Amino acid sequence: MARVVVVGGGFGGMAAGARLAKVGHDVILLERADHLGGALTSVEHDGFTWDAGPASTLLPAVVRDLFRKSGRPLERELDLQPLDPVREHRFRDGSSVRVPGGSRAAQLAAFEGLGPGLGQQWVDHVASYGEAWELLRKEWFERPFDADVAPRELIDLLGRRESLDRRLRRAFRDERLRLVAGHRVVMAGHEPRNAPVHAGVDTYLEQRFGAWTVPGGLAALGTAMAARLELRGVTVLTRTEALDLVVREGRVAAVRTTDGELDADHVVVAIDPRRLPSLASYVRRTMPAMPPVVCHVGLAGDVPDLPSEVVVHGDPLLVVRTGGRAPDGAAAWTVLGRGRIAEDVLLALARQGVDVRKQVVARVDRSPRDLVEEWGGSPWGVLWQGPRTSRDRLGPRTPIPGVLTAGAHATTGSGLPFAGLSAALVAAVVGRA
Repeated sequence: MARVVVVGGGFGGMAAGARLAKVGHDVILLERADHLGGALTSVEHDGFTWDAGPASTLLPAVVRDLFRKSGRPLERELDLQPLDPVREHRFRDGSSVRVPGGSRAAQLAAFEGLGPGLGQQWVDHVASYGEAWELLRKEWFERPFDADVAPRELIDLLGRRESLDRRLRRAFRDERLRLVAGHRVVMAGHEPRNAPVHAGVDTYLEQRFGAWTVPGGLAALGTAMAARLELRGVTVLTRTEALDLVVREGRVAAVRTTDGELDADHVVVAIDPRRLPSLASYVRRTMPAMPPVVCHVGLAGDVPDLPSEVVVHGDPLLVVRTGGRAPDGAAAWTVLGRGRIAEDVLLALARQGVDVRKQVVARVDRSPRDLVEEWGGSPWGVLWQGPRTSRDRLGPRTPIPGVLTAGAHATTGSGLPFAGLSAALVAAVVGRA
């Protein structure tokens, strides 16, 4: 049995801790805050509750595999349900499209509503990511990368200099389709001109597998994961910050914390590596993707009936999520903003035709700086700065023997499924006790 110290109590850290404990290791998890979950928590104010982080997830099989491999299956813990539609996109010209998930035929019909031939253009573009996804899944997300044995096709894909922006401009003359195809990258904090082509695989995943959530909020997943750590006997030390790694004779030997040193045979770093001096030099060419501006509002009275997510294209780019918990007769929305935000986000939203300012009875505003300070870093991971970003980030292995990485900063995908896949890679590298 090896002692494994996991640094960070977000989804990636909890997933790695649960998997490693299940295969027999002595796991200690450190979290600087007084609770686990990271961005998978909720915000409560005046009887309203909002998800602090993501409201939905792709690739539900990743979450199901995590629960199955660490104990009881997901269905005994949470009710993961598909979103239909995944979201609605609204454009400056007044047109809109509701995008279904999990169906090529349904998306073909939906985009055809924007104009003749646009549906076929859309599904052809999405289909172009099929081979790239299968290659990434098998050789990148589900297998620890080793440049000496990696397939030539993967090396070529990771090194391809074509940007996502260039691909979209070649694929679509209609700007609306470019906006839909690139919006997830933009909302994750990236510029499409700096993101590689394969950053667009999310459109393929949405079409093939759909988007999923938990009724009442995805924060319930964080609560379920914390319970899974307890079930697996993981020692959780909250209000304990990792200050650096202790390396002896060329291998990690301990983690130095605010409460002293913790001996370790392996260390899993599930936070931004920049926070640990021993790793910071290895990621000096990377930058974090920063969170958006967030405005949680509680609404009463005559509130527009919107789907679970509405993307309002413009500058700023606005996203409205409607799935929060509210008292009877009220609604809980979260408004996210990206771009040039020179005015109140609710005023910007009103200018785009959704005016709820008179219905606001509760409000919590959170700036990108607020979120980074609360979470100890950005859960949006590594900022795309061209194709080299794939190699500049660390994960799952690092140059320090015994040190591995998991979570948002250890993967080049965005969102929970990729953090979950990174945790599975860590467990594979460490192996059974």
